[in-house]
Amino acid sequence: MYVKQISIFIENKKGRLEEVCQCLAENDINIISVILADTNEYGLLRMIVSDTKKAKSVLTDAGFSAIITEVIAVRFPHKSGTLKTLLEFFNVEELNVEYMYGLSTSSTDAIIIFKTSENQKAVNAISQKGEQYGIQLTSL
Repeated sequence: MYVKQISIFIENKKGRLEEVCQCLAENDINIISVILADTNEYGLLRMIVSDTKKAKSVLTDAGFSAIITEVIAVRFPHKSGTLKTLLEFFNVEELNVEYMYGLSTSSTDAIIIFKTSENQKAVNAISQKGEQYGIQLTSL
């Protein structure tokens, strides 16, 4: 299932991450999943939030650079080899995983967010092959 993700570019300095979180909190926007990648000077903060459109608006108004991207949310069981199986689906379709990050929803399931080179092909592969392995598209 496609999910809207917000990516925010922030300076890699004390307090900037808190400022992003403060903007979201003040506007009743809940963070569902988050990952931060950094370089020496800047960070790229990727988040799934309760209201992506509103988050982009309030963050842009606060001076942050933000974009919205469609990513894929995939639910699968906590079982050895399941991620490998999913990546095999992508490999057969000649898809590149540009990035991924996860969240655990229970002791039995996990959700991984994927951005691939061709998201629609990834969605098709999961829809066609995933059910027998407990792998399914999901919303958050």
